[in-house]
Amino acid sequence: MLTYPEIQPYIFQIGPLQIRWYGLMYIFGLASSFYLVKAQIKKQGVLIDKDDLENIYFYTFLGLILGARIGYILFYNLSYYLSSPLELFAVWHGGMSFHGGLIGGLIFGIYYCRRMDYLTIFDIIIPTVPITLALGRIGNFINAELYGRVTDMPWAMIFPDAGQFPRHPSQIYEFFLEGVLLFIILWTVKVQTKGAKLPMFLVFYGIFRIFAEFFREPDAQVGFIFAAFTMGQILSLFMIIAGVIIYKMLPKSAQNIQR
Repeated sequence: MLTYPEIQPYIFQIGPLQIRWYGLMYIFGLASSFYLVKAQIKKQGVLIDKDDLENIYFYTFLGLILGARIGYILFYNLSYYLSSPLELFAVWHGGMSFHGGLIGGLIFGIYYCRRMDYLTIFDIIIPTVPITLALGRIGNFINAELYGRVTDMPWAMIFPDAGQFPRHPSQIYEFFLEGVLLFIILWTVKVQTKGAKLPMFLVFYGIFRIFAEFFREPDAQVGFIFAAFTMGQILSLFMIIAGVIIYKMLPKSAQNIQR
């Protein structure tokens, strides 16, 4: 069994104000994505104004935050928020959904880009998304949240506030699958079909998330669905289906993958 490296979830604190690692991870991830996309746009000669690129990130991030909060309420804890409506705005208590954030980010991003060549823009932006996902999972690990199920594997850890039994460090599994491996796939596989990076992201993320969820402790208020599956797996299955449908809707002129 490995020892969980207890790290304060905040970097420093001034009175009630805390600068937390989790938030800093997302800032690093978004900044890395932005500057990598900026470099790719210059390299590929894509015509897009600097202000437009900044606005794409702003509106996409806004949609992500709103979608993540609304998604968590609808998918994971609707009855609680119906009984305590003021908690809708208590985001400092936690409660964000990746799948809801994905939906919100895509809606806001596509809406802003609707008059642009958004398929080309998304083909550049999407491969950088796993950077933020990877750093976010590191933030989950530091927060000792979203931990795994009880196990006797030699790399298991006892997480604070998770009982006395060792568990899978599922945040690290997701870091490698949804972050590192997904980035390598999206960054290295070249596609001829414009817009294909988004359905690729949906399909591969969905597959990796379904696999990782077999090691992750389900949300206590939801538990298992159909006795064996988690809400994350159900939502990820819909992601895969959506990815296949979106790919089928793309122009059929060149759907061969170049390696």
